[in-house]
Amino acid sequence: MTEHGGRIGKTVQDSQPYWPETPKRPKGAPNILVILFDDVGFSDFGCYGSPIHTPSIDAIAGRGLRYTGFHTTAMCSTTRAALLTGRNHHSVGVGCLANFDSGYPGYRGKISHEAGTIAEMLRPHGYRNYMLGKWHVTPLTESGATGPFDGWPLGRGFDRYYGFMDAETDQYAPELVRDNTPVDPPGTFATGYHLTADLVDQSIRYIADHVADNAETPWLTWLAFGACHAPHQAPFNLISKYDAVFAEGWDAEREKRLARQIEMGIVPKGTTLPPRNDSVRPWAEVAEPERRMFTRLQSAYAAMLDHADQHIGRLMAFLESAGQLDDTLVIVMSDNGASQEGGPFGMINAMGPYNLRRESLEEKISRIEDIGGPDTHSNFPWGWAMAANTPLRRYKQNTHGGGIRDPLVMAWDKGITARGELRHQFCHASDLVPTLLDVVGVKSPKVINGVKQMPLEGTSFAKSLKNKKARSKAKAQYFEMFGHRGLVQDGWKAVSFHPPGADFANDKWELYHLDQDFNETNDLAEKEPERLKAMIDEWWRQAEASKVLPLDDRFAPRFADNAKRFHGPRNRFVFHAGMGHVPTDVAPDVRNRTYTIEADVHVDGPMTEGVLIAHGDMTTGYSLYMKDGKLAYDMNIGGEHHLIVSDRPVPAGNRKLGVRMRRNQGRNQATLLIDGEPAGSFDTQNGFVSFISWSGLDIGRDRSSPVSHYEAPFAFTGKLRKVTVLMDDDQVLDAEKAAAAALARE
Repeated sequence: MTEHGGRIGKTVQDSQPYWPETPKRPKGAPNILVILFDDVGFSDFGCYGSPIHTPSIDAIAGRGLRYTGFHTTAMCSTTRAALLTGRNHHSVGVGCLANFDSGYPGYRGKISHEAGTIAEMLRPHGYRNYMLGKWHVTPLTESGATGPFDGWPLGRGFDRYYGFMDAETDQYAPELVRDNTPVDPPGTFATGYHLTADLVDQSIRYIADHVADNAETPWLTWLAFGACHAPHQAPFNLISKYDAVFAEGWDAEREKRLARQIEMGIVPKGTTLPPRNDSVRPWAEVAEPERRMFTRLQSAYAAMLDHADQHIGRLMAFLESAGQLDDTLVIVMSDNGASQEGGPFGMINAMGPYNLRRESLEEKISRIEDIGGPDTHSNFPWGWAMAANTPLRRYKQNTHGGGIRDPLVMAWDKGITARGELRHQFCHASDLVPTLLDVVGVKSPKVINGVKQMPLEGTSFAKSLKNKKARSKAKAQYFEMFGHRGLVQDGWKAVSFHPPGADFANDKWELYHLDQDFNETNDLAEKEPERLKAMIDEWWRQAEASKVLPLDDRFAPRFADNAKRFHGPRNRFVFHAGMGHVPTDVAPDVRNRTYTIEADVHVDGPMTEGVLIAHGDMTTGYSLYMKDGKLAYDMNIGGEHHLIVSDRPVPAGNRKLGVRMRRNQGRNQATLLIDGEPAGSFDTQNGFVSFISWSGLDIGRDRSSPVSHYEAPFAFTGKLRKVTVLMDDDQVLDAEKAAAAALARE
């Protein structure tokens, strides 16, 4: 016998063939469907107390379990890293966001290869792994055409991928990737396209392909919606139906949700609401025009969740018709609590305020009917985020309950006998992988792709699937995000809210007995100082072991330093015709600086038109294009267009068409150039002060959400050879404002 398992002689007659055994489904192992929502609060599913219409999720809960003690990590990248690997997020290098690398082991923005993903762990056992939707555990500076691709879904164990790499995307004009290649969405707002429906379409296709090819092979499908992260976008008819539902305001809504939660058993009897979060006004003090606008912002959020639930119903119906539902473990969850990024007044187009263009109350009210549409980037105000997290305190980013306690629904007809039951055990995002491995009946591998693996840090809660009295997670679990800290141990919680820039040594620690105080309202720090000290000491031990240190609350330097380190001294970009989409974090950084854009083209005649270069979408960005025989440049700041059109037509023939932007004493002075000669100008104080766009850059066209006044993609009809961007070294950024814009993106 030889290394290949058979025997190789001089001829076939004296040789013995060998075929390696194909991995088989482990006995009793189910298919696995993970449905991951974004920024959905603890109370937002109907089966957790909400009036939002979620019958599909409620039906899944009715066939299985709802957990009331499931905890995440307060942010999206970090929770995803823990969910995928079964380790603490700092331990695997994603201590904060995928948007930057702080230079410390716990803050690389990328999952370490020593921490295999669930897809990599299941692959040797015959599973085919499909990923759809939001990824956001690869540094965004690695999301361009050169990668590297080892941190993309196909580099981390998934066999097929269709989704978006960033923290968010426009639901009508998403920045899509199929496998390792950017692709255009298959429709537009005008044709009825919405990303949620598309992701479910692709999920059905992947599973249908799988069943047709080999139904006996197990599958993992990881479906990560953009819902309900901003921008809150949904069909208008769904949005309008929720105005009446939420007309009484967030105070009344909290009361009603808590009453339902107590009736359902989600929270214990006697639970009371904590005071409103800081700076949230009583609804009674909100004037009528504001009330209507705030309510519509909440309606857009609710409609986005309702819309997603409808498509989950479609996916469940397909699984049943394909004979897959009975033996599929279905998991529905959220990655963190409801978002505080909408601020106290909410936003209709957040892109303006991020560039210091104030969105007045009057402007917001005048645009009520636009909310949720393709030219909005809306987010609801703090009061509605507070209601979404009922009855918990604070929000996403924080380590109090509102940031880290989330809904978790599980059902598996063949493997979970419970129907509509509750589970109150404490469990954590890092516990999901150990639980899935237990359910499948396999061990975590010691080596993946030649890389020795670090131990799993999560602990399985598989016993609770069958036993409602199973023990909660025994090991203490730490939390940390932007300096906010927490520790849960033996039914107690120590937690600290950290004001940015404050001395960590002066942070006030609070102590709660979670077993008797579900929503952290009775601070026992003064009554139990020894217990609190022991828990704080344990937090520091875990922080050191899990690479949490050094503590870092610096929003601005982390974002600014990351961009500066990536681009370095580079000031020249050349984009040749025919190239694809360039993600924002890889594109030229023309914020608040002098730059020149020049397109080398051949103009056929006065009918030649189209985009030469465009970065952004209809909510913000810039575009250089030809229309009606003339050259035009549009700097779109949060929907306010600073447009310049050439003072003469562009002659036919080979031309150099461009724009020169100069920064002069805080103002932007733009000059159009035809073969180097001025052809018109504008002067404005507005500009890209801290932010260009979350939508990327295109050459020779503008994809489905147009920056300027044309119908996308408005492809250039002449011959475009290349576009060159030259940037002067005079950039001055307000790091704090740039960081705030970047953070809101998460």
